[in-house]
Amino acid sequence: MDSTARQVALGIGASRLAMGIGIFFVTQPALRALRFGSTDAQGEAMAKLGGGRDIAIGAMTLAARNDPSALRTTILVSSICDAADAIALGVSARNSETRAAGIGGILSGGAAAIAGLWSWHHL
Repeated sequence: MDSTARQVALGIGASRLAMGIGIFFVTQPALRALRFGSTDAQGEAMAKLGGGRDIAIGAMTLAARNDPSALRTTILVSSICDAADAIALGVSARNSETRAAGIGGILSGGAAAIAGLWSWHHL
C-alpha cells in the first residue's frame, strides 16, 4: 500500500469525521463557519443529514485503515460524495444568500474529491 496515498485517505477520513461531528452536534455555529449563516429548523435538519453522512463515511474510512481493498472502496465513495457536494454547492453559488458558502464548497469539495481520487488511484 502506498504510504502517502494511505495518509491522504486517512486525513480525508479524519477531516470528514470531524466536520460531520461539528455539523451534526453544533449545527448553527458550523453553518456559520462554512459561511451559510443561520437557518431555520428545516435547513438545520438537512445539514444534520449531511453531517451524519460525513460521520459514517469518515468512520468507515478510518476503520478501513489496515485493509487496502476496503480503504480503496471507502475513499472512492468519499470522493464521489465530495464531487457531488462541490456540484451541489456550485449550484447554490448562484444565489446571493449562499454564494460565499457555495464558492467555498466548490473549492473544498473539489479539492477533496481530487485528493481522494488521487489516493484511490495510488492505493
